[in-house]
Amino acid sequence: MKALLFLFPLLSLLACAQTNSEKSTKIESSLKSPENADTAYFAAGCFWCVEAIFESIEGVEGVVSGYTGGFTKNPTYESVCTGRTGHAETVMVIYNNTKVVYDTLLSAFFNSHDPSTLNSQGPDFGTQYRSAIYYTTPLEKQRADLFVDSLLKRKIFDKITTEIKPLNIFWEAEIYHQNYEKNNPDNPYIERISVPRFNRFKEKFKGTLKGD
Repeated sequence: MKALLFLFPLLSLLACAQTNSEKSTKIESSLKSPENADTAYFAAGCFWCVEAIFESIEGVEGVVSGYTGGFTKNPTYESVCTGRTGHAETVMVIYNNTKVVYDTLLSAFFNSHDPSTLNSQGPDFGTQYRSAIYYTTPLEKQRADLFVDSLLKRKIFDKITTEIKPLNIFWEAEIYHQNYEKNNPDNPYIERISVPRFNRFKEKFKGTLKGD
């Protein structure tokens, strides 16, 4: 099955065009790691959407939105949106390795966005929206490489632009970005871009989601 290219009209709904008057306070303490916990890091477009997708998977204990892959220290949402920090909007997925395996997270990653489009997802364009996997162990890199090779051999995608790079520093995003889709259901971007994307993912991943 060929990958679907998600085409959206220019609706002036770019995530970075959204503003928020709340104080951009960093999270002082991330989710506490449960027993048997591992972490994985993925970039797949706007982290508002990606966070909600991974949070829905059985075995995922929590997700933190943030920035990584670039060179700017202490990046802010505004600076990342310029595309000049080198960072990508990324999520840290905290998961129980006795309930879900890394390959399942890889499958969710590739089933929830279009990895064939370079530096863009839907209406969002720029290197901050690139597709990327940031690994923390040689095994994660091996699994990610094998997954990509399998997708290409089976012609699921004609090409894959996903970067597979070692994690450097993960910078947590401002607190108002955490659980953004859940906390801002009336946001136009959430209504018209995030929710439809999430619903498409849920159709593909039935049986592995919380509550199934």
